[in-house]
Amino acid sequence: MKMTSLLVPIALCLIAAPAAAADISTHVLDLAEGAGGANVPVTLSKRDAAGAWVEVGTARTDQNGRVRSFGPGADFDTGVYRLHFDMTAYPNAEAKPFFPEITVSFSVTDKAGHYHVPVVVSPFGYSTYRGN
Repeated sequence: MKMTSLLVPIALCLIAAPAAAADISTHVLDLAEGAGGANVPVTLSKRDAAGAWVEVGTARTDQNGRVRSFGPGADFDTGVYRLHFDMTAYPNAEAKPFFPEITVSFSVTDKAGHYHVPVVVSPFGYSTYRGN
């Protein structure tokens, strides 16, 4: 068997293999209601080399307060990211929250890692952590 007939299938597999990309998700947990915060707009940005924030994805939390993905084919490399939660209409259109927006910055250090960054909200406070 010729060496080239062995190398062609191996080369094709390497070309077709997708590069690893970090996975970023979030969750809004409402302590006062004991439920996920539905329909909250979330913007994901990445800090560029000049220090400016560049939007890389947007989503709204689902009925359980989760954003599982910031779009098909999202490819998040290592770097510093920021989640911005627009709380102005949560939990309803008449809401006037004490914290109208929440911004959380975090570092992605493993291109193949999963980064779940939830926020726990209450009427006069919030906290965050790295989940799984």
